[in-house]
Amino acid sequence: MMDIGGVRHTWLVIGCLLVAACGGSSGSDSGAPDPDPDPGLPSASIDGPTVQEGDAGTVDATFTITLSESAPGAASVRYETAGGTATAGEDYTAVSGTLDIGAGATSATVTVPVLGDSLDEPDETFTLQLSDATGVSLASATAQATILDDDDPPALGIADASLAEGDAGSAPMVFTVSLDAESGRTVTVDYATADGSAVAGEDYTASSGSLNFSPGTTELTIEVPVLGDTADEGDETFTVTLSNPGNATLADAEATGTIQDDDDGSGGPVSGLNQRPSNTTCLAGDAPTEVTGIDTAVAFPDLPSVSQPIALRQVPGDASHWYLAEKGGRIVRFENRADVDAYTTFVDISARVNAGPSEAGLLGIDFHPDFATNGEVYLSYTTGSLTSRISRFTSPDGGVTLDPASEEILLTLDQPYSNHNGGNILFGPDGYLYIGFGDGGSAGDPQDLAQNTTTLHGAMLRIDVDNGSPYGIPSNNPFAPNALCADGDGLADCPEIYAWGLRNPWRWSFDSANGELWVGDVGQNSWEEVDIVELGGNYGWRCREGAHDFDTSGNCPAGLIDPVIEYSHTVGNSITGGYVYRGSAIPELAGRYVFADLNGKIFASVDDGAGGLDFETLLNTGNTIVSFAQDQDGELLYLYFGAESVRRIVQAGGSSSGSVADALSETGCVDPADPTQPAAGLIPYEPIAPFWSDGAAKERWYALPDGATVDVDGEDDWVFPSGTVLVKNFRLGGDLIETRLFMRHNDGDWAGYTYEWNDAQTEATRVVGGKTKDIGGQEWIYPSGPQCLECHTEVAGFSLGLEHAQLNSELQYPSTGITANQLVTADEIDVLTAPLADTPVNLPRLADPADTSASLEERARAYLHTNCANCHQPNNGIPSNIDLRYSIALADTNTCDEVPQQGDLGITDARIIAPGDAARSLLVVRPNRRDVHGMPPLGSNLVDSTGVQLISEWINSLAGCP
Repeated sequence: MMDIGGVRHTWLVIGCLLVAACGGSSGSDSGAPDPDPDPGLPSASIDGPTVQEGDAGTVDATFTITLSESAPGAASVRYETAGGTATAGEDYTAVSGTLDIGAGATSATVTVPVLGDSLDEPDETFTLQLSDATGVSLASATAQATILDDDDPPALGIADASLAEGDAGSAPMVFTVSLDAESGRTVTVDYATADGSAVAGEDYTASSGSLNFSPGTTELTIEVPVLGDTADEGDETFTVTLSNPGNATLADAEATGTIQDDDDGSGGPVSGLNQRPSNTTCLAGDAPTEVTGIDTAVAFPDLPSVSQPIALRQVPGDASHWYLAEKGGRIVRFENRADVDAYTTFVDISARVNAGPSEAGLLGIDFHPDFATNGEVYLSYTTGSLTSRISRFTSPDGGVTLDPASEEILLTLDQPYSNHNGGNILFGPDGYLYIGFGDGGSAGDPQDLAQNTTTLHGAMLRIDVDNGSPYGIPSNNPFAPNALCADGDGLADCPEIYAWGLRNPWRWSFDSANGELWVGDVGQNSWEEVDIVELGGNYGWRCREGAHDFDTSGNCPAGLIDPVIEYSHTVGNSITGGYVYRGSAIPELAGRYVFADLNGKIFASVDDGAGGLDFETLLNTGNTIVSFAQDQDGELLYLYFGAESVRRIVQAGGSSSGSVADALSETGCVDPADPTQPAAGLIPYEPIAPFWSDGAAKERWYALPDGATVDVDGEDDWVFPSGTVLVKNFRLGGDLIETRLFMRHNDGDWAGYTYEWNDAQTEATRVVGGKTKDIGGQEWIYPSGPQCLECHTEVAGFSLGLEHAQLNSELQYPSTGITANQLVTADEIDVLTAPLADTPVNLPRLADPADTSASLEERARAYLHTNCANCHQPNNGIPSNIDLRYSIALADTNTCDEVPQQGDLGITDARIIAPGDAARSLLVVRPNRRDVHGMPPLGSNLVDSTGVQLISEWINSLAGCP
């Protein structure tokens, strides 16, 4: 057997080897039989096969060339496929070549790969043509292969539809008829309407006809005119039935059309409430002051917006300008004055930067201490397929621009994942460049890189950029004599290492007064830590997380150094290192280390009274704080992914008089005589796709200040005014266990407060700082205020479930007993600032994940939108580029057949979504866990098995990525 031209042939070589010795050429090159065959040569004829195509892969169609007698010598013939009704590349693989027939042979074969598919279509044909025969004559030069289709016909279905009837005229109610798979045939089906409670001629126009799906079309629509009137008569229905399918089967042959009555006897739409209730008691008011007198202010209110700011620096000794680095690879320069309204591009290396997802990107910038004379700027960024790079650039004009062509690459480090890259760089007071790298990503440091000093992962580095090639090593570095690890690894301990055992030193700084190196090291699943890093120190990861054992197997030496400050994940879950305050504007912060959590809470170190340090909370900003900056006066700024980007920490103008009641009955949001009931000014609501809350049943209300209204943004999210309170009750086994208040205070900031119900169901008391409680054998989580803001973020719209798509459904209003659309009700009682743009049927609407009449995809996407998209959408400050909003096409969610960036959890060939294989899909695996790898990462102790099953079924139904 041999391969020629990619096609397998059988060679039968018997007898003479030279064509000239066994007969001459037939001379035929037309694909037709020889017009004047040589009687001295054997004649060759060709027969074509019949094969079944199969559903995937290939099968061989074997053509047989038969000789009238054995070949007296070596012979050959040219062959080539040609299309019939089959198409090359779609139905079979085109082949061509020369077939050698050995002396003494009586037959030979040519095989053609036939491509399998699951498309129902007619049998198809193609041909194999022979020509240029040598040593034989052609009795027949063409044979036909037949590909037998073995696929089942697709199934037809029709979906229910609804439409508000209107007051006059007619409007089309649109029914969607779909095939569950493409067909290669023309599919036909008849349809006809029939009365239900609606009557043809009065409520709708009877319709019938036929649909014709051309090959490849999977969806058509039927329009049935609905007749408007002003009679208050309730919703009415009729049916549309499919029949007589051609080249298809019927899966769902009948659909119900619902004519939504929008009349209340007055000619207007039905409202669930007769009027908007007055609310004078359930109001957010002023925010309570949590700690001391700091506040934040927009640093440069007139500066144009920037994208994902990651670092803010000044030239040493020059406070006239700021340089702001964007994660995507651009650095802008602007004047250091409050009214600055423009910036210029200092450098743009975005073409070199791999910015995502997660922590990849342009991560660090610093100026050489002698920048004024040498113009050197150092950048830290990830490039290519996630390689960290430390490079030197030069400014040709004293800091106005940076020459991208001047790059000198000093050091590289391949990153196995896009998280835990660290990437911050700063010159220390000793003039050396310090570099922080994380443990390489994936949970738990499975490769134990942070304790391995032959790699640069999980370490603080220190190099001398002024000496050596490409750099020198300070003589007192722990492993200074060894060979450089300029490409990230070495055969011996890396001399660049200053200290190690770090998980992810995301942001860190030097105390400008004493040179101490303060590092905020991001924790794993329980503890965040602050370290004062010293030369040669081992800070414990992965053996220790904070001051606690984590994984003590393997290499865990003695002498591990505990943090100077730590906090648990009841407070926050991702530390952002800051600076020791050395300014003069806020005297009470002098000499204290100021840092933050990604959730927006700002902390400061305090003396613990025993010679050590503790911390206190200064302010909850609600911003996703990613980095701090310190100006040359010692004052602090911070960066966050939001509209204003850069804020300054300032002394507060005075203490707030705001407060939040400790007893729920005193909040004004419940009936003080019966706290289990809402106050009279609250408006009930119910989202279509509810959030999973460990099996709890929920009741929800919103309370607006009198006269205030709700705006609707470009994504149809509700934007509530200051003073708003959102109220939610949680019940287990019918008993109230928790009530949460989410308040937008008068300063415009949101804050969450939670109340624990007593066993007698007579009162609920505020829980400060969060807690867990065993309730009937279930460990229930009462979140802390900062934890509320980890989900209720600015990017997600804060209120989450209050959006058009979630509220476009009917609700029975307890105070009136009327069942009505929630959007219509809000519109009619003047909750919304602007009237509804259209009737509800034409506005966005989520599917109910429990509604099996909706499509599997609609249900699954609605579930993900509610339970995952509050975090998994752009610019939300998490280490992922996944976008799970229901309005985003699957192809744009960055999930389908995508390799996970946060570790594969030990799953072979894992994907975020592996089409057709839920077992390899982390979008299923993570929600099915409640450990450090589980989703959601907080607030839940129980797996939503119904939700996991829904997502599994949807993923298993996917044939591929769009």
